[in-house]
Amino acid sequence: MQMDIRKFMEEHYKTQDFTHLHWGGDFQEYLNIVSNNPKVARNSFQRIYDMIMSYGTSSYKEYKKDIIRYHFFDDPSGDGQDAVFGIDVHLMKLVNFFKSAASGYGTEKRILLLHGPVGSAKSSIARLLKRGLERYSRIDDGALYTYEWFDEEVTDILGGQSHFPCPMHEEPLKIIPDEVREQFLEQINKGKKSLEKTHIKGVVCPACRFIFNEYMKKYNGDWLKVIKHVKVRRLLLSEKDRIGIGTFQPKDEKNQDSTELTGDINYKKIAMYGSDSDPRAFNFDGEFNISNRGIVEFIEMLKLDVAFLYDLLGASQEHSIKPKKFSQTDIDEVILGHTNEPEFRKLQSNEFMEALRDRTVKIDIPYITRLSNEVKIYQKDFNTKKIPHVHIAPHTIEMASVWAILTRLEEPKKSDLTKLQKLKLYNGKTLSGYNEDNVKELRKEAVREGLEGISPRYIQDKISNALVKHGEVGCLNPFMVFNELEAGLKHHALVNSQEQIDHYKDVLAQARQEYEDTVKNDVQKAISVDESAIQTLCANYIDNVKAYTQKEKIRNKYSNKLEDADERFMRSIEEKIDIAESRKNDFRREIMNYIGALAIEGKTFDYKMNERLHRALELKLFEDQKDSIKLTTIISKVVDKETQEKIDVVKSRLIKNFGYCEICATDALNFVASIFAKGDSVKS
Repeated sequence: MQMDIRKFMEEHYKTQDFTHLHWGGDFQEYLNIVSNNPKVARNSFQRIYDMIMSYGTSSYKEYKKDIIRYHFFDDPSGDGQDAVFGIDVHLMKLVNFFKSAASGYGTEKRILLLHGPVGSAKSSIARLLKRGLERYSRIDDGALYTYEWFDEEVTDILGGQSHFPCPMHEEPLKIIPDEVREQFLEQINKGKKSLEKTHIKGVVCPACRFIFNEYMKKYNGDWLKVIKHVKVRRLLLSEKDRIGIGTFQPKDEKNQDSTELTGDINYKKIAMYGSDSDPRAFNFDGEFNISNRGIVEFIEMLKLDVAFLYDLLGASQEHSIKPKKFSQTDIDEVILGHTNEPEFRKLQSNEFMEALRDRTVKIDIPYITRLSNEVKIYQKDFNTKKIPHVHIAPHTIEMASVWAILTRLEEPKKSDLTKLQKLKLYNGKTLSGYNEDNVKELRKEAVREGLEGISPRYIQDKISNALVKHGEVGCLNPFMVFNELEAGLKHHALVNSQEQIDHYKDVLAQARQEYEDTVKNDVQKAISVDESAIQTLCANYIDNVKAYTQKEKIRNKYSNKLEDADERFMRSIEEKIDIAESRKNDFRREIMNYIGALAIEGKTFDYKMNERLHRALELKLFEDQKDSIKLTTIISKVVDKETQEKIDVVKSRLIKNFGYCEICATDALNFVASIFAKGDSVKS
């Protein structure tokens, strides 16, 4: 089918949108815009803070503290590709930095340094801020403006050209002369609240200052005539076009100098203007220059040569830079750097860098230590939408995440707690003897947690490798990923000792065991999913517990005789969830008290209300039914028709209720069958 490009563009491309975004007008028209909407004259810190807040927030409690989630970091505009999970507390500190700077409390004079291990989302946060600022400048709420000089008569003032755009995209209000600024601001801010007031800080760049002074000479100081040569236009920030957003990366020292930050002389124009100190013969295109009104990112900032770091001192504290042969030039931009721990330790130990340390606000960006958030990282890339031809078996991504987090956790100091149990506590699970305060204490005592361990990048690489190797099978299971994770350790660039490799392999064995328990749990549930059977079992248990706790007899439904409560039957259920003999009375009374409390409220007890009892009933039913299904016969390949039908029912339940496919459901049953064939007892 042929495409009609004219019809397509008429339907999807709106010329008026382009016109709106490229508005141009005179200075008076701009003043009218400022009067109606003072936010257009915000500084860079205010603009970024407002941008973050424009996406909204939500809150939740963690360890009895209110945590704010800023939805900007979900990357809604980028379909979640750069979404940052699991470090909301640290992101709150980041947003508080911008909030303080936006209010003028001092942090606007600081360098923002993101510090953390490799692959901890430092670059993602920087990318989010840059792309967010680009998008924000294209909507009315984030609009900002700059100006250009123009002259219908081609004169030497503009270097023989009719237009001369401000090379640093300055705020047009900076053209207001110093001697009348106070009165101007008093009048334009009259009747406005403090947060709505317009402010003017600094002077225009050297090139615009030169042109302004030349026109002032031409018109004998008549500012109104000078301003007729100014055309204000909408400014769209763009990293690709190097407008308002800059990025600086360390290179070979021999091929890099500080002019990359502050601009350099344009030798071709010296002949035109007659002097290398004429600002029109200077390229104000260093990263500091082009980032004016927005943000500049320093990649691996502390790997920069010391000469570059000196430029950061004035740029942060005084908001000014020193281009070659020119006076201090005002800038308005956020300076964002990020670095890894070795470079930061080097900075701390360098006594000559005290001035830089004093001007730096460090925000830690650690690895995630909460399982549910780590899983989200990999689900962004490995899902049915992106990989429709390969089914990812249940728990595959989860188990890779378990291993990643285990490598980042410190060994618990409490002897009754394993690292795996600690992981589950961090993920919100409950454990006897541990409450929120205990978990908070665990986090406090582990000061290095999240700063060491395996990076998410390694996990992503190995899942990708497993998909390439086993993609033709049609299903990726945890064992395929485990094998890739283990095989890659000896080639991992950041694993530099056999001791470290051995430690990671030991942790991987724990993850494998966790998967074994998990897949057995799935099969158990699939076998014992018959709700009517569980309800019957539960009713029988409750009848016996009631008789036991109230010291009554229970009528045998077969013989119709009154008998004592069946102790053996009750213990067969309680033992499934490790209720010790010494604690059986407490557990039974707890159940009966809960049922009694429900009865007072007119409610009926349901076994699903008690998670532990529910699990115990499932395990008991599984134990009673597994022999009739004869799982162990699966691996012998000799299965009678009746057993095969029962196995097929279990398999269909795994597929329907637990997300398995035909391939991984068969693999799961074979694996669990092999465990039972070895005489392994079922664990909870």
